[in-house]
Amino acid sequence: MDVFGRIRDQVDAVGLPMVAVSLTAVPRANTPVLLVLHWHGFAHDAHASASAPVASRRPPARPVPGSALQVSDAWREMASLDHAMLDAAWQFGAWDLVREEHRGCNTVGSSEREAHACRQAFADDPFDPGSEDHLVAEAPDRMDLMQLGARVGYVRWQFRPVKNGLWRDVGGDDSLHEDGGRAPPCPVLAEPRVGTRVSRTRYRLGRSQRLVLP
Repeated sequence: MDVFGRIRDQVDAVGLPMVAVSLTAVPRANTPVLLVLHWHGFAHDAHASASAPVASRRPPARPVPGSALQVSDAWREMASLDHAMLDAAWQFGAWDLVREEHRGCNTVGSSEREAHACRQAFADDPFDPGSEDHLVAEAPDRMDLMQLGARVGYVRWQFRPVKNGLWRDVGGDDSLHEDGGRAPPCPVLAEPRVGTRVSRTRYRLGRSQRLVLP
């Protein structure tokens, strides 16, 4: 699964810097996975401007919606998704990659917080349930995947890109090239799933040998 290539194609098409990238999968072989890209940028809402008083008809700026893409490539083991996201995070210069494993939020005893986390993982905004303005979705099975994830659990990977992203001047990563990326292959290996109620694995990708003074 070429996650890096799909992200690169979206960057070329949208032409804005990225804030964050996430991938969500249900632990069932060959089910589609959901790739979400969050952009940094604003667009003017012409429809809202047209209904405003003439004196104030300056189009209001609204955040550019994120992109949710359904990836339906075949896969057999979760490790292959780990490798795909490690490769993407490495080439886009992320300092680290975080993998979270979640149980189904329909499980007896699960909290409202777990339900919100599940909805967010599948790009369903729990704080604005009637609006899709935050998202441009090319994911026909997204809601079905969320319902399945609520029953059987899901895994979510997240990273903040430096290349084509906002994080060029944050911290000091000595492993990056001039463009903020790194050459493949990624030297970090995937770790086995933990398989507990909720677990987090953090893959460290960047390195710094600089002395930080207080």
